Amino acid sequence: MYKAYKYRIYPTDDQKASLAKAFGCCRWYWNFALNLCQQTYLKTGKGLSRGYIQSLLPGLKKEYPWLRDAYSQSLQVVALNLSTAYKNCFEKRAQLPRFKSKHGRQSLSYPANVKFEGDSIKLPGKIGLVYCHRHREFEGTIKTVTVSQNSDGQYYASVLVEDGKETPSQSTEGKAVGIDVGLTHFAITSDGSKYDNPRHFAKHHRNLKRKQQKLSRKQKGSQNRTKAQQKVAKVYGKTARCREDFLHKLSRKIVNENQVIAVENLNVKGMVRNPKLAKAISDVGWGMFTTMLKYKAEWEGKTYIEVDRFFASSKTCHVCLNRVDSWSLDIRQWQCQHCGTCHDRDINAAQNIRNEALRILSLGTSDTAWGGSVRQPGKTSVLLDAVPVESGSPILANGRVG
Repeated sequence: MYKAYKYRIYPTDDQKASLAKAFGCCRWYWNFALNLCQQTYLKTGKGLSRGYIQSLLPGLKKEYPWLRDAYSQSLQVVALNLSTAYKNCFEKRAQLPRFKSKHGRQSLSYPANVKFEGDSIKLPGKIGLVYCHRHREFEGTIKTVTVSQNSDGQYYASVLVEDGKETPSQSTEGKAVGIDVGLTHFAITSDGSKYDNPRHFAKHHRNLKRKQQKLSRKQKGSQNRTKAQQKVAKVYGKTARCREDFLHKLSRKIVNENQVIAVENLNVKGMVRNPKLAKAISDVGWGMFTTMLKYKAEWEGKTYIEVDRFFASSKTCHVCLNRVDSWSLDIRQWQCQHCGTCHDRDINAAQNIRNEALRILSLGTSDTAWGGSVRQPGKTSVLLDAVPVESGSPILANGRVG
């Protein structure tokens, strides 16, 4: 099983200069290979293989001697990454690869000859030993180390490790929880817990506004403008790290306490088109949160399942399955006209998400609990890939699969 560990590193001034040269060489080789692939496709209608792109390196190093400033295997990884980028595009997992800029985040990868020595990490080439803040240890064999520099000038080393363990098989024996996400409360669970939205961007908005105003007054191309840009980037970096820290802690807490985790498959890309809620939705980080839940559940052998986004979780009574036709978002409490149960809108939605996920796991079907189709015509449901555990398994009252 592969795991990645990210550490903060602190290179010296000479090492920063060497890394900057290596970043530039890898970036130039990526842009050169990408342009060559595009021109070749326009002329012949065919692409270039990874082996052909790598075979160009000896000739390019003779023509451009400064390419030797980068580690040779790091340049070969560039060809591998470009080939992977095209493969992901053709399989509709990503868009076409784009040219890289010297502004913003920079990175390069070392596929071999990297090791830790005490509090330092030894990078091949002209870099040598770099001080590394190892806040946690890892077990396994180092496969690849990716060194990156953020826009705010911080350096990180992402270590990919193979620990030799197999991915545990998923089990549904245990406590199940449904999670409904929102903006007022970030997450609401089916057991009644509510986690407030930290609103990280709003907390740093005043500081960011002040830094951006100072940036707008600087003359373009000046050193003062470059310094002002770094100050703005530091505010963005601080916001991103606070958000990531919150999501990691919350996702770990939920995975540790539950065996089956059910969430709603939201169309975040479509939701951010709302001009009034785009900033709030982008700041909350729902997509990152579900990603963390998924891979952490897989590591622990737990079950992560997504319920279709068109399932009427908020409008359905989880007691009698009576469905309300429509209502506005300002209604947070409501009473079922059929059974008379009073509901908290968010908690009721989380309970419906949990029940729907358990029903799918027990019966292996994507029909809705209230007997209708929740999928729009022509839409592919992620629930079609649901694997039945045992046909006809009862759902117990405590939210467990029997």
